[in-house]
Amino acid sequence: MIAELTKTYLLMVIEAKLVNEKFLQIDGNKIRYLESGNSDKTLVLIHGLGASAERWEQVMPIFAEHFRVVIPDLIGFGYSDKPLADYTIDFFSDFLGKFMQTANIELPYLIGSSLGGQISAEYTAANQNDVDKLILVSPSGVMKQSTPALDAYIMAALYPNEQNAKNAFELMEGSGESVDPKIVSSFIERMQMPNAKLAFMSTILGLKNAEIITKKLQAISTQTMLIWGSVDPVIPINHADDFIQSLSDCRFIRMDGCGHTPYVQAPRLFSEKVLDFLNVK
Repeated sequence: MIAELTKTYLLMVIEAKLVNEKFLQIDGNKIRYLESGNSDKTLVLIHGLGASAERWEQVMPIFAEHFRVVIPDLIGFGYSDKPLADYTIDFFSDFLGKFMQTANIELPYLIGSSLGGQISAEYTAANQNDVDKLILVSPSGVMKQSTPALDAYIMAALYPNEQNAKNAFELMEGSGESVDPKIVSSFIERMQMPNAKLAFMSTILGLKNAEIITKKLQAISTQTMLIWGSVDPVIPINHADDFIQSLSDCRFIRMDGCGHTPYVQAPRLFSEKVLDFLNVK
């Protein structure tokens, strides 16, 4: 028993050393991010609506074997400050640029999921020479109508209790399997923080009022990979066609049996696809 406890403790110490929680200031706001790995090449991961850096925790250690991995909590989300602001895509794209500069990140590989995918695409379109390769995972930006899974997620954000959150994440996964209780509890905790609901709903309105992203996608010359879960109920996979047709250099990966977050449902396979695209052997 003592040996098992000692082993568990040592694993916790090792994990604590592998991932560093850091903070920086952007326009007077405290921004939290996670960092791991010591490569001279940086991989930046951008989470989706209502999420935090922890959403990438299953793939972070895999990527950290090859890169310096940096994962911010977007302003307004996670454990970063949530100022009173209009949370538009331009606001987030501007934030991402300032974050890169403040964190001393140059020419990174950039991965964005859902809202984070749209932000990453917008940022890349405006900063062609500042992103080495771009990876978009079930990105928002072309879908204007809602879906039942997205409606359930919005309901969970506005009324963050266990039943609403569990229902939302099970719908979003699309596999019919149960969701890790930690995902549910951490979401509830974050959505109960001051100004969290305001930032969430302001982002929803910002997305509704944003122009469809296809014209900006046409301006992206950066080599891009598009990954989509085949049973994504939040942003259905049929929306992938708009991205494929608009991007000049796009590799498309369909992840069968996965919903909105394939890096959570199939982290090993997801990582393999990403590392292959980034020419890591």
